[in-house]
Amino acid sequence: MTLAERLAEHVRACFTGLWIRSAEHQDALAEIAALCRSEGWSLAAWDVDGGLRALAGAAASGVDAADPLAAVRSLDAMASPDGAALLVLVNFHRFLASPEVVQALDSRIHSGKQARTFVVVLSPVVQVPVELETQLVVIEHDLPGRGQIEAIARSIASEPGEMPEGDELGRVLDAAAGLTRFEAEGAVSLSLVRHGRVAAGPLWELKSGMLKKSGLLTLHRGGGTFAELGGLGALKAFCTKALRPGREAGVRARGILLLGVPGTGKSQFAKALGAETGRPTLALDVGALLGSLVGETERNVRQALRIADAMAPCILFCDEVEKALGGAASGSHGDSGVGSRLFGSLLTWLSDHMSDVFFVGTCNDVSKLPPEFGRAERCAPFYG
Repeated sequence: MTLAERLAEHVRACFTGLWIRSAEHQDALAEIAALCRSEGWSLAAWDVDGGLRALAGAAASGVDAADPLAAVRSLDAMASPDGAALLVLVNFHRFLASPEVVQALDSRIHSGKQARTFVVVLSPVVQVPVELETQLVVIEHDLPGRGQIEAIARSIASEPGEMPEGDELGRVLDAAAGLTRFEAEGAVSLSLVRHGRVAAGPLWELKSGMLKKSGLLTLHRGGGTFAELGGLGALKAFCTKALRPGREAGVRARGILLLGVPGTGKSQFAKALGAETGRPTLALDVGALLGSLVGETERNVRQALRIADAMAPCILFCDEVEKALGGAASGSHGDSGVGSRLFGSLLTWLSDHMSDVFFVGTCNDVSKLPPEFGRAERCAPFYG
């Protein structure tokens, strides 16, 4: 479901407080504006740099660009008996430490039920003040899918021979999975400048840089093949069958847990698996997930798993998993329960995720690993 479709449903249901999480504000605003024009709704947007501006059927009233409180109050003048009026506040999470701004939002959200006026916060993060938690509904602006990425690429690579076809096109679209629209446009342009046609290399390069910015995952490309690893015949056969292209619809392997003493090739197998199956291997560093602030670790876990889902199909590799998660059994002793919550988030994702992400964990001492990690529904154990 697109952002416009989700927004239209909530407006018709009269949810007057909406929070759209998006890293692509211009694309989100363009989609919202197109929806409002087609529905005959009024739309205005405000940000601290440009102030208030009309986007669809609304008259801008000269609100001071530096005054977020005046921006919220401008919604009163937008009310019309003929239809809905939406006010989009861009990056407004920066101003929600002010009690006056929070109270003004609270008042407009309540009065919007009768006036058909809607407050829409557009921000890359969700930081809802406690006073507004029950009044704001969060809507996700999803990353572009394969069809939209292909349309972006074809709009830029418009000359004959610049766009690949067949299996090569599939590899390019796999490489672009997880990129924003802006990043995809830049990667396609870079590929045309560098190679004269759209290729997967620049897409992987940009994606690797994106992961470095987050600091939560690292990307491995290459790393050898199964032919360079001796033994492990049953494991190679199992993974090759589980990840083979064209398998039955709805059949999705979740992952494996490799148990063995150091030096038996567990980590190398995980990296070779990506090269053998044509998937990127994402290395999850649990230590990098831990944050010093309350709630930061949990947020990092969700973000890392969200990135992995967006980059599917891929391999998610967690090395020495018993050392990273072995303390979860201690409960709240020493870390206020952070380890247990991290472990719980990972377990839930392993059981419930619907994306084509294959998890590979390695372990030296299974006795130090919480027993619930080895459930058959989450991953298949292999001993080396």
